[in-house]
Amino acid sequence: MTQILHQFIERIDLPILLVVGVMSFLAYYAGKGMKPIRLPSLIGFMLAGAVLGPSFLGLLNPELQSRLSFLTDVALAFVAVSIGLELKLSTLKRLGSGVITVIFAESLFAFALVFTSIWLLTRNLPMALIFGAIAPASAPAGTVAVIREYKAKGSLTQTLYAVVGFDDGLGIIIFGFASAIARHMLAPSGEGGVLSMIAKPLLEIVMSLGVGLALAFFFSLLTRKVNSKRDQFLLLFVFVMIATGLSQVFHLSLILTNMVLGMVMVNTQRSSLITQLHDAMADIMPLLFLLFFTLAGANLHVSELPALGLLGLVYIAGRSAGLIGGAWMGSLAGRLEPKIRNNLGMGILSQAGVAIGLALIVKAEFAELGPAGELLGSAVITTISATCIIFELIGPITTKIALKRAGEIPV
Repeated sequence: MTQILHQFIERIDLPILLVVGVMSFLAYYAGKGMKPIRLPSLIGFMLAGAVLGPSFLGLLNPELQSRLSFLTDVALAFVAVSIGLELKLSTLKRLGSGVITVIFAESLFAFALVFTSIWLLTRNLPMALIFGAIAPASAPAGTVAVIREYKAKGSLTQTLYAVVGFDDGLGIIIFGFASAIARHMLAPSGEGGVLSMIAKPLLEIVMSLGVGLALAFFFSLLTRKVNSKRDQFLLLFVFVMIATGLSQVFHLSLILTNMVLGMVMVNTQRSSLITQLHDAMADIMPLLFLLFFTLAGANLHVSELPALGLLGLVYIAGRSAGLIGGAWMGSLAGRLEPKIRNNLGMGILSQAGVAIGLALIVKAEFAELGPAGELLGSAVITTISATCIIFELIGPITTKIALKRAGEIPV
């Protein structure tokens, strides 16, 4: 039956805007359908996307998803800017250096626990290194969407913004080190050596910071004479698009570049401008979340779930325990308040785009290292694709639970 529907949809060749309209309509009401069972709307968006995607109806086929991929980039860029706009230095100072401790603790503990678990299971050191390196990568869009939907406010909310914003940068550095060592182990005579391979992710982080700072500087110059709320948002949109485009051209971190742009803005611009930008963002973000999570749902290939296997289950358990345990220990060492210590880890479980991107890098780069590299790449991309389905579904739910337990969701 599903195959017949796929063939029928392929033959009628619907206009792309009609597909977007139908997709948005179904996702909107699927999101509304989550309210009676007290789940975040984005779960409904993803379920609608999964039904419309290749796993079921096939309306959002891979070709169409590729043509609409720019919407995902735009949404992620605005998520990153919105995170940056929440990272005011005075707020971070009030939270204390404990936030930095938490970011390092949850990332490194997730790496260590997944690395150890996978090594004990497979006795394959390069594979354990790669899975451990991918574990810290998070999906900030899910966390931010839940925070905005429920209008959460408080110290846990501010800590979540900081953690999901900065841990991707740390995750990229960890991945750079681990993948370089893994490549060297599989091909010790390879060109460049470990140090040259480590330099690439470090350069990516530095350039992302530099581009974000430079664009924030030019934005501040141009907004001095702009008072209209509409024009301010238009100017922000222009700079977000430029930051995203430059990130794609120079292979930088889209999230980090735009987050730095927002962070510099909130700490250098007048408060009235930031308030107006927050108001404008509040109007557009629900639309971006709807499009982003529906397309994310279309990428959830349900057929890959049976291939999850013991490797995937160990990865899920190790990553969850690593993030929750690392966040708890980091909060304890950083002397953060109990409600942060007891709930933070549950708010950072989402994993999607960045992790799949890293898995694709492994599959492409390790294939040239012979049969062992090909086997490792296939295992990583299959397992990460399947586990991301689980994390994308449970992550927003646990984030809501964490915020509710902390008393930061208004009645």
